[in-house]
Order: sequence, then C-alpha cells, then structure tokens
Amino acid sequence: MTFCATCLLGLEGLVANELRFHEIENVRAENGRVLFDGDEKTLARANLCSRYAERVLILVSEFRATTFEELFNGVSKVNWSKFISKDEAFPVKGSSINSALSSIPACQKIIKKAIVENLKKTYNTEWFEESGAVHKIQFLIIKDKVSIMIDTSGEGLHKRGYRENANAAPIRETLAAAMVDLSRVRRNHVVCDPFCGSGTILIEAALKALNIMPGVNRSFIAETWSYADKSAWESERERARSLENRDCSFKAFGFDIDDEALKVARENAEKAGVSDRIAFSNRDIVDFESDEEFLCVVTNPPYGERLLDVKEAEHLYTVMGEKFVKKPHYSYTVISPDDDFEKCFKRSADKRRKLYNGMLKCNVYMYYK
Repeated sequence: MTFCATCLLGLEGLVANELRFHEIENVRAENGRVLFDGDEKTLARANLCSRYAERVLILVSEFRATTFEELFNGVSKVNWSKFISKDEAFPVKGSSINSALSSIPACQKIIKKAIVENLKKTYNTEWFEESGAVHKIQFLIIKDKVSIMIDTSGEGLHKRGYRENANAAPIRETLAAAMVDLSRVRRNHVVCDPFCGSGTILIEAALKALNIMPGVNRSFIAETWSYADKSAWESERERARSLENRDCSFKAFGFDIDDEALKVARENAEKAGVSDRIAFSNRDIVDFESDEEFLCVVTNPPYGERLLDVKEAEHLYTVMGEKFVKKPHYSYTVISPDDDFEKCFKRSADKRRKLYNGMLKCNVYMYYK
C-alpha cells in the first residue's frame, strides 16, 4: 500500500528522515505531506513512532477531475471492499484548493455515493447500516488533482495521551518535538524552557532523549477495523517499547510564573513517564540564570496574537535578549511570529527556520555561536 503522513508546513524533511530512520521504504516528501510504501506493519510503525507527523493515511487513489462525473468515476474504480466491511461506517470529509470542484458538500456527496454504489455491487445489498468500525474517508483536491485517502490514526498524532489538560494557547506536541529536533537535543543534554506552560516542549525533549516512542501509549483507529492485522500491531508495539532507553544523563528544567500551569505540567510529565527527568518551578524570566556547564534553551514565549499584546511581547523579547547571554556550550531556540523578534532581542539569529504554528506563520530563531 501507499501511505501519506501529513504534517505542518516546514516539517516535511523531519518526517521523511524519521520514517527512513525506522527503515520505512520509498519515502518521498511533498508539500505538507510525506508519501511512503509498505504493509500493515509499516502502517503501525509510522503511527507509533512518528514524532512530527500529524496523522497517517492510506492513499487509496489519485486522479484528475474537473467535473462531478469524473470525480464519481475516479472514486468508483477503487476496490472499496478491500478496506470497508459490510457493516462499517465511512464518513467523508475533505478540502479543495484552486480547483474546478470547489463545493466541499457537493464533493462529499459525490464521493459518498460512489463508494456506496461500489459496495452495493460487492455486498449485493441496497442499505448499509454503518454501525461498525469507522473508516474516515478524506479527500484533497489541489489544482484539479484528487487524492482519496483513509485516515488510520483517528485522533491526530500530536495526541500522545499525556496532555489531557493544558494552559492557554499550548504549543502542539508535534511542533514542540520539531523544535527539540532542530535544537539537536541529545541523551546527555540539559534542557530548559523558561516559559514552560503545561510542559510540552520539555516532555517532548525527554521522550526523544529516552527514545520513548510518542504513540506507544495510545490506540489508533486502524486497530478497530475488521480486517486489521492484530499481530502486526502487537509486534510493532513491542518493537516500539523495546527502543526505550533510560540509561542516559538527560535532565530538564521548566519555569513559569503561573502555579496552575506548573501543576498541570507536573501532571503531564507524570503521565508521560518522564517526571523523574524534569524539575518545574515558579520563576520569572527576569530571574533567569544558569550555572550548568552545558544548556539548551528551547521555548515558546507568549506573544501578541497568543497571550500578550504586541508591546508586552516585544518587551519580553528584549528581556530575553539580556538574559540569554552568549556562553560556550549554551544554545537558545525560540519560536515567534513577530518579524521584529531579532530587533527586540538585539541579536541576529545564527540560523532561522520558517514553520507554521497551526495557521500562524512563525520563525524559529536559533542562537548557538
């Protein structure tokens, strides 16, 4: 089968590299997604082990369509009984960008009808109760090219299972993991987040350092399907658990001025199984200092469109610039949507990377020289 791992714009390379690292074949990156080939074990491995992808889908078919007849015929050519049993549900949703078929409700209706007519012939029935396991059909039409997919993840892969509670405007786990990777966090590092909120960045850093696979403690919608290979999922989950390695010196510190957020952060770290590696405490950025020999700061400070007004946020950046001093073996990674960040910080980044926090265009500023 061909699979599609969707991701935030800018993370395609990270997703592709981690899939290759896990010995997944024929990986090719495109805008906002990474395609790869394999069987159900591959599907399970990608879901269990991807830190940066948003979800994994089966790419069922791709074709061009500028009319509803072409859309109907393209969907009808798929052998849908290979994926959907007689009693299973198959809701349809999707999007269309710069295409002749621009009405989402109309496309949903046509795709649903095509699947129903296809399954009618296979199962020799006029009615489908759709009372069983759910197959979420997704379509994406870009410049008249149609991709028909089936979601295998269910809840997005950023839902690791440890963050039932969060403070206001938390960073998505997949984006936090990407920042950790860009910061080159390793097993022997000391990591600090002086605006830790609910602890997401530090928890993702600990998961990476201890090689705990992000999906190992959650379930996926594909496991509920009637034709799911239970043994494939079991063996891949065992493999994922076997990769964990706590024999390292990693530790982290999280600071915040909100005691309630710190309480949530401690609870989240406990659920993630990394509470022994992270110390949380109440501290303002104006009191930031460290006597660690090596330190990697990774943070998502509050900013104008998120929690503070623009003037407050930019004052905060100035304070950060004063406190994040140049020292040997110290690095600082900061994500912000503010184009004036470097001006306020009073230092040009050694490297910057454009990423999206949801629909908000941001830059990741990296200081390590």
